[in-house]
Amino acid sequence: MRTPRPYVLQENNWKDVKSRTYTTAVLPWGATEAHNYHLPYGTDNYLAENAAIQAAAIAWEKGARPIVLPVVPFGVNTGQLDVPFCVNMNPSTQLEVLKDIVHMLDLQNIDKLVIINAHGGNSFKPIIRELSALYPKVFVCALNWWQAKDGKEFFDDPGDHAGELETSAIMHLLPELVLELDQAGDGKAKTFKINALNNWITTQRKWTSVTKDTGVGDPSKSTAEKGAIFFKETTQVIAEFLHQLHHANTNDMYQ
Repeated sequence: MRTPRPYVLQENNWKDVKSRTYTTAVLPWGATEAHNYHLPYGTDNYLAENAAIQAAAIAWEKGARPIVLPVVPFGVNTGQLDVPFCVNMNPSTQLEVLKDIVHMLDLQNIDKLVIINAHGGNSFKPIIRELSALYPKVFVCALNWWQAKDGKEFFDDPGDHAGELETSAIMHLLPELVLELDQAGDGKAKTFKINALNNWITTQRKWTSVTKDTGVGDPSKSTAEKGAIFFKETTQVIAEFLHQLHHANTNDMYQ
């Protein structure tokens, strides 16, 4: 029988929660979308949730008091609307969801929220700008878990989507959900004919025109061992940030 982890909200009850003092809410945010042929639709959700929980566990042991909220399983997938069951949540909807969450935190005197993101299509910076004007007492920040360490130090070719990095991480966390790699597509992706669109001009990619298998990045060299090392390294970095944020005064954040 599993013992409820005190830093995971959905495992705990009101009797225990009301007896503790939490300083930081941690919100894992993923997406529901195809990940090449070999990875599950919930890849980003699994990665966000596991990164949040493992980082919170390390931070808790160091004396921080984070609480991990349930994962938000839908992300911005406006370029994949023609891929079956790739569920899109518009940025405007994300803002409304976060308004409700931050409003709740504000009322309950939790003044720190960390969004741990695992989906490249999610971009929270403009949303955080708006939230800071609406709820100035709550410090909101967002991080992409895979950027906590440089993936090029761990993988031959990390890839952009369902490549070596994500595949290795899921092979480590949930190997039973990963098909044999000989069933995966090669993850080859087209680029824009206008080179500026591949560099300094931002636009939306139409996913089914870019890639046949929905992957961007070659997963063939993925291993669970690589995933375990990378996941350990990244969650330790995130945990250190949670620990520092726990002790931070949100009214005195600059030096």
